[in-house]
Amino acid sequence: MKESNNRQLRRASVKKMKQILILCVLVALSQCIRIPLIKGKTARQRLQEQGLWEEYRKKYPYAPWVKFDQTGQESMTNDADLSYYGAITIGTPPQSFTVLMDTGSSNLWVPSVYCSSQACQNHDQFNPQQSSTFQTNNESISIAYGTGSMTGFTGYDTVTVGGISVQNQIFGLSETEAPFMASMTPDGILGLAYQSISSDDATPVFDNMMSQGLVSQDLFSVYLSSNEQEGSMLFLGEIDSSYYTGSINWIPLSSESYYQITMDSVTINGQVVGCNGGCQAIVDTGTSLIVGPTSDISNLNSYLGAQTDQYGDSIVSCSSIQSMPSVTFNINGYAFTIPPSSFVTQGYSGCQTGFSGGNFGSSFSWILGDVFIRNWYTIFNRENSSVGLAPVA
Repeated sequence: MKESNNRQLRRASVKKMKQILILCVLVALSQCIRIPLIKGKTARQRLQEQGLWEEYRKKYPYAPWVKFDQTGQESMTNDADLSYYGAITIGTPPQSFTVLMDTGSSNLWVPSVYCSSQACQNHDQFNPQQSSTFQTNNESISIAYGTGSMTGFTGYDTVTVGGISVQNQIFGLSETEAPFMASMTPDGILGLAYQSISSDDATPVFDNMMSQGLVSQDLFSVYLSSNEQEGSMLFLGEIDSSYYTGSINWIPLSSESYYQITMDSVTINGQVVGCNGGCQAIVDTGTSLIVGPTSDISNLNSYLGAQTDQYGDSIVSCSSIQSMPSVTFNINGYAFTIPPSSFVTQGYSGCQTGFSGGNFGSSFSWILGDVFIRNWYTIFNRENSSVGLAPVA
């Protein structure tokens, strides 16, 4: 019954997103290319409601750095706190899916009717035989996870995102999926990073949008709401000034793979607590927390009065939030300060900070995930290889 209710809620959300998109198209035609992002329940929240969270996190520990191991495969981890997802369609006639819009990966994939995993059974599945425009190249795909993998094959079809239809878009159709995906709301993932990190060198959706002239500018931007279930938005080829205040601070990319930038330091009350002497960071909508080297995060959390438990959660007293200092990320000469009301969340078992530690084997050591992005209207500019950040309105 719960599974049926979850699917009904998901389809209702998709229907509402489609209605918004239709209105958008009627108002401004192709210039209004925006995808409403629903802030749904996280896997952590779903499992806590069912009393399964403790068992889950023992079995599948949070390891965000696994997503970025360069092993020739696109890697991902079981991030139980991801909550933003949008609607797309694939095929002719269109089949609907919800996907995580992920700037930390580059491939598009969804469950297929050939998948026998539990994670596929409680999500929408693509049926190639019901699409007159589907073509397959019979090539396999394997995307590694921290606790398993997605395996399947690739095909080509019409993919529609925000009213934009991309012809002959390559995408993955899963045949097996890691168990933790069963607890996540989105059906699949739409990667928005560069093709250089794409599994099997598959051309990403946004790259095809640019090359086919489907967006007015070679950029996209994101607004993530903090508390409301609705209001978050992905803008394709567009910057909407009504979602931010002040001016946009532009930061050049230091690498065109992920959206990687150079960070100067992380400070609390002017005291350096992390990234001493500079470091590399990526801006990633597909990571829920702010992640840094274990030693830096431990130092940062100690300044906040937080303790890291055996599962990596940074626990803090809920009564101390008002007296807790803000954390500042110094990037390209700009100071991006996040207050405790933004980086502390209250859950079933108390309060925790949005900072997590891990040791990366990549070219960067920090991930600025959703906890960071919620504070800034974020622009991913492919035309001049930069990221723009402005205070959210």
